[in-house]
Amino acid sequence: MDDSLDARYLQILIDCIEVSRSHRPKFGQGGKKGLSLDEFQSLYQADPFYNWLGLDHPLMYAAHKASSGITSVYRQIGTGCELLFRQLLQDHLGLTPEQARWSHTEVTPFGQTRELKLDGRIELNDVIDPHRRQIIQTWMLSAAQRLQVQPRMAQALRGVVMEVRQGYKSKDSKRQNADVDNAAAIFKHGYLPVLVVFSTQIDADVVQRYQRGDWLVLLGTVENDPYTSTYAFARDILGYDLMAFFRRNQDRLKTLTEALLQSLLRADHDD
Repeated sequence: MDDSLDARYLQILIDCIEVSRSHRPKFGQGGKKGLSLDEFQSLYQADPFYNWLGLDHPLMYAAHKASSGITSVYRQIGTGCELLFRQLLQDHLGLTPEQARWSHTEVTPFGQTRELKLDGRIELNDVIDPHRRQIIQTWMLSAAQRLQVQPRMAQALRGVVMEVRQGYKSKDSKRQNADVDNAAAIFKHGYLPVLVVFSTQIDADVVQRYQRGDWLVLLGTVENDPYTSTYAFARDILGYDLMAFFRRNQDRLKTLTEALLQSLLRADHDD
């Protein structure tokens, strides 16, 4: 166990999760900071209808803060997973920050430009250790076979690009359509598209939609299959036991999350 790596990876997650501690609901008023309890009450007390109904109550503020705050928590955990995963690519495959991410600008059929950005990339030629490079290439070719990629196209693959999520709590068809469309562009540039999910919180229909769209889907299961499990992939292909990291540090992460949730569930904002 490398304590310095544990500290680094923990800090990535903690920094992201702590962002939600300062969350304030906006109540449709725009702006970045949101409203304090006093500002909320002034806003609702100035509205005759809301005032008559008693909606200026501190518990209404607490309910709004909890509702939008939970959304913020999931979003920040997702950001933490993305940053953590990209750091794994750098630390264990010897990639630079630029090598560990992928983006591409293309022209749409309507003459507009759009930039595709994905959270992680492994280009075989960028992997320093030849043994690890061979492990990744063997895994990639087997994964392509599972996706029924034509052998000639599979042999031409130069690497993998990954979209990283903490979970997939919605069935947003627009988001799915964009990702499925991206798969074609990813293949066109010689990469295998992989969806990396840290949890098992994703609808089976969504998983099947991505798989039909030529994405390999890795979920946060404890199975030993690196073609289906994010943690088996991290251990067997990247060379880092990410599951063991979370198990070692779960008490500290649980304490952090509990304190955050208690803060979000209170009407007052400042601790």
